[in-house]
Amino acid sequence: MSTAETVRRRSRAYWAVADCWNIVRRGLTHYQRQPVNIAWQLGFPILSVLLYGYVFGSAMTVPGGGDYRDFLMPGMFAMTMAFGFINTATVVVYDATNGVIDRFRSMPMASSAVVSGRGVTDLLVACAELAILMLTALVIGWRPDGGILGAVASFGLLLWLRFALIWVGVWLGLLVPNPEAAGGLFAVAFPLTMISSIFVAPQLMPDWLGFVAAWNPISSTVAACRELFGTPVGSADSWVEQHALLMAAVWPLLITALFLPLAVRRFQRLSR
Repeated sequence: MSTAETVRRRSRAYWAVADCWNIVRRGLTHYQRQPVNIAWQLGFPILSVLLYGYVFGSAMTVPGGGDYRDFLMPGMFAMTMAFGFINTATVVVYDATNGVIDRFRSMPMASSAVVSGRGVTDLLVACAELAILMLTALVIGWRPDGGILGAVASFGLLLWLRFALIWVGVWLGLLVPNPEAAGGLFAVAFPLTMISSIFVAPQLMPDWLGFVAAWNPISSTVAACRELFGTPVGSADSWVEQHALLMAAVWPLLITALFLPLAVRRFQRLSR
């Protein structure tokens, strides 16, 4: 490879990173000026913690024993990450319908910056959401018993799930016609999170529903986090539950492999 070609490649890589960072700064500036957006995203999980943990908690049963609030908190972390794709889709469709993405595409900037910048922004926001939600959990008495390494690994798996769902959100945001339609994605996210092990162990559901819940990708992340946090995990009757750590890594990889190309392809077709 010639020296000139090496310099050109380094220059493209530099501008790809620089342009991505500019998109990230734009996204974070919006959150800085409108912090209510993060508060709104966290409102439902925090309210769910209070409702399920205190209102319904005394009536809930954890297979194998254990405190229900300890069982619930890893599920709340995962639910927050799962609901994040709605925010991603809403921001993307807003930029697409208001011509912001078209203006970016007309500028001399790396073509990957818009998509990669959205992904980095959402991951940074997800870190802030997890930190706030964990502080809430500590206030109500939840304590991770798996040690520092277990907690770090758990948050790594949660962010890995969020990373995969970013591309679902980007693809849907480029697909739906307007921000109002993106808001309707809650109707998809709600049953996706409810039919999982977030609130109730699959063993307590009817057999057919428990099978669906056990194979829900979110359930694998929740079960793996419970194991790593050292909180009650319930009984593991199926193969996917017995290999939760493995599937918590595999499911997001499969989701990314499917939706990342779809998001990139849809983005490339915007101006056609």
